[in-house]
Amino acid sequence: MQIHIHMTKMITTHSLQYFFTTVTPGISLPEFTAVGQVDAEQAEYYDSNNRTLVLKVNWLKKSDDEEHWKMKLQSAANQEELNKSLLSEVLKLLNQTKQKFHTLQRMTGCELDDDGSKRGYDQFGYDGEDLVRLDLNSETWIAAVPQVLPFTQTSSTQPSIQFIQHACINWVQKYVKYGKSVLERKDRPEVSLFQKNSSSPVVCHATGFFPKAVMITWQKNGEDLNEDVELRETLPNQDGTFQKRSILTVSPEELKNNNYTCVIQHSSLEKELVLLVSDLSVGLIVGVMVGALLLVIIICAAVFIWKRRSSGE
Repeated sequence: MQIHIHMTKMITTHSLQYFFTTVTPGISLPEFTAVGQVDAEQAEYYDSNNRTLVLKVNWLKKSDDEEHWKMKLQSAANQEELNKSLLSEVLKLLNQTKQKFHTLQRMTGCELDDDGSKRGYDQFGYDGEDLVRLDLNSETWIAAVPQVLPFTQTSSTQPSIQFIQHACINWVQKYVKYGKSVLERKDRPEVSLFQKNSSSPVVCHATGFFPKAVMITWQKNGEDLNEDVELRETLPNQDGTFQKRSILTVSPEELKNNNYTCVIQHSSLEKELVLLVSDLSVGLIVGVMVGALLLVIIICAAVFIWKRRSSGE
């Protein structure tokens, strides 16, 4: 299989997001928990039982910024009181009580691109359903259910806007500086095409890449192809890298009579990778898969025999 290389450049994005969960009292869970994620990796944790800020990644633990962490601890305590109060207000608006289990979830954060572009969001959920979200363009709260309209009309959006546009962005820049060797590393993807048989979909797979952002697209005779394409979710690998696949459903006739390519773009690549589907050898790949399966069976059988002999049976 040949891999062709075209010039490309992907924007690198760093993100900081917080998940606040508040529950009605009377169960074994903390009434309030806060989780902070940097580039989708859990970095901070706080709950109402311990009321301490726990740093989850080594590059934050090594940072010498005691005043910042004192401020973050106070911020988490403030969020605890605020979100408990918000849960009580939502219960009243929905005419519900604390006698039953209810949850108020909040997700807020920001993203910063290496070209300076910024984005942010703040949204609430209640018992797993959308409740309220912040519209940054109109600087208003948008209610998903009519019962909470009074909340959207009386609650100021300015604290959320100030956090998203200023504090959050400043913290992203600070954390990227702390974790530069980890957060700004570039791991190239390992790419492959495979197909179980001639009538099966064609899978374009990339793995081992970092950072998380990647683009996998298909082309037919040099034109972008969006139909009959299933793009799967980006998944983490155990080593901290990521993997992703895109699946193209195409008939054997179409595959034979047209030129299909899979295009991979990632910030670790100076040029995009182009994989030619015409170079795909179905028989070879199936053979490799069968051979790998047989190897696993042989290894398992050998381990089983060794264990039986070791136990004296």
